[in-house]
Amino acid sequence: MPTTMQAIQAYRATNRFRSQREQEADVFRTVTAALKAARDGSAIQQVRALADNRRLWTMVVDLMADSRNALPEPLRASIVSVGMTVRREMDGDAPDFDFLISINENIAAGLAGQP
Repeated sequence: MPTTMQAIQAYRATNRFRSQREQEADVFRTVTAALKAARDGSAIQQVRALADNRRLWTMVVDLMADSRNALPEPLRASIVSVGMTVRREMDGDAPDFDFLISINENIAAGLAGQP
């Protein structure tokens, strides 16, 4: 039976063959799955899913604001704009989970090179 350390090593080995964009898309997919599960779930599920989504988008916005980021400035500005919209939605009294899910799914699809 594999140990936890063996599982971690296997995961790391597998990730070497996946592009960074695909790995980033997986992060969005994971957070999106939590949002979907929380949409009709308990208040605690919703708080946790929103907190994870907030951390993700905070990181994305911070990365886009970094002057060393190699993406073109107009694209970075557009992504920051989307991030700010997502943050405003999450700050509301009743966040629209369907909207947040849709945004994350579109970002994941773009990262994965899907139309």
